[in-house]
Amino acid sequence: MRKILPAGLTATAVVAASSANLGPGFDSLGLALSLYDEIVVETTESGLRVEVEGEGSGQVPLDASHLVVRAIEAGLRATGYTAAGLIVRCRNDIPHSRGLGSSAAAVVGGLAVVNGLVTQSGSDPMSEEQLIQLSSEFEGHPDNASAAVLGGAVVSWTDLDEGAQARYAAAPVRLHPDIRLFPAVPKQRSSTAETRVLLPEQVSHVEARFNLSRSALLVVALTERPDLLMAATRDVLHQPQRAAAMPASAEYLRILRRYGIAAVLSGAGPSVLGLSPQVGLPAEALEYGTANGFTVAEMTVGTGVRWRAGVPARN
Repeated sequence: MRKILPAGLTATAVVAASSANLGPGFDSLGLALSLYDEIVVETTESGLRVEVEGEGSGQVPLDASHLVVRAIEAGLRATGYTAAGLIVRCRNDIPHSRGLGSSAAAVVGGLAVVNGLVTQSGSDPMSEEQLIQLSSEFEGHPDNASAAVLGGAVVSWTDLDEGAQARYAAAPVRLHPDIRLFPAVPKQRSSTAETRVLLPEQVSHVEARFNLSRSALLVVALTERPDLLMAATRDVLHQPQRAAAMPASAEYLRILRRYGIAAVLSGAGPSVLGLSPQVGLPAEALEYGTANGFTVAEMTVGTGVRWRAGVPARN
């Protein structure tokens, strides 16, 4: 029997956008970005009300199928609670369907806000490890989810034991302070499911070896040697295959790399992320971005998910 949360509890979670893959680190490397969604939840006597401001307003469902609501229900099950009614308010800044981890942020935020509720009833909150596990189960890989939970740069992995549940885990890595982040977000949307079908079922040993070496090198470049970013962000497993589906992003990536900016597709695209110790972007890149509908702005690395009881003023 699950315990019922009393009406009148409120809790808040703030969760960052994220960029996954970072070139060769397919489904394993991730990085949180300083762009945030906020979720505020209130328990009520009955019913469900979902409100959405900002990104996704008028486009996402406002019922139990909403991803944040589904995550809240998963978190309540995991902690042994239920709620007779909920008001869920989502204030979104993370663009949807752009490769910036909006789905992972919704799930991580929904789970984390449960911590703010159950601690008011005397229960322990879910740990970071539990948040990574539960949030990763929604998508089947932990790259965006673990970056949203932990913040900063992360290396994530999946243990698949035959006949057992997949176990997801991640470890943070210290991003070198000289590395600047330049996300470019287009108006065009893309579906991860649609672009993933562009990838081959099998790859050669040569291609696998190439990406393994570059993924290992990328950890060195991100933490100790930013001068190696250009070599470390080369990929042969997913970016070339997705280029035809997002030609403007592929061309923007090529322009940045021509100027020595280590540019990669952000997740499955169509956003592009530039990583560089350089200050600012070259004029040609900025002009191309403006002409092709990209919003380009330097960001800092994002923090891990924050939750608390009550409804604080948004930072």
